Amino acid sequence: MQALRLLKFADLVAAAAEAEALLASGYRQQGKWSLGQICRHLCLVQDPSIDGYPRWMSFFAFLRPIVRRILLPKILSDDSPRGIPTSAVFQPPSGLDDRIEVHRFVNSVARFRDHVGGFTAHPGFGRLDRETLQRVHSAHAAHHLRFLTPNTDAWVDECSSGSSS
Repeated sequence: MQALRLLKFADLVAAAAEAEALLASGYRQQGKWSLGQICRHLCLVQDPSIDGYPRWMSFFAFLRPIVRRILLPKILSDDSPRGIPTSAVFQPPSGLDDRIEVHRFVNSVARFRDHVGGFTAHPGFGRLDRETLQRVHSAHAAHHLRFLTPNTDAWVDECSSGSSS
């Protein structure tokens, strides 16, 4: 398997632009999810910041201080953890249309960007300010999108020279 790309987004708008670029160029999948599945997953995780998380997730609130102290720094690092199973409610179905799901993700990002007011407490990290929450969602997007390699000559040239984007 080829090395994963190193991605870091300044904000969610940059993550949406990357999803659109992958849609335009085509991509090679190195993980288990397609671009459409990744975009659906990102929406499923991101939209509850505004709409609220499932009620049953508040059951784990007592773990927030530990999760926030241990997992939040890892997620915000350049190499967030892999292989952590996600709850079924956040897993995308197979067979999604990339174009539709990228469009939904772009709209979700615009909704987040334009949201006025507070955000719902994250089930694992608790209440986060806008900047930190955007960093969490941006890092989460980078984590998943790094498993897709664009079908471009520039990417092939970079891999041949030993660097990554």
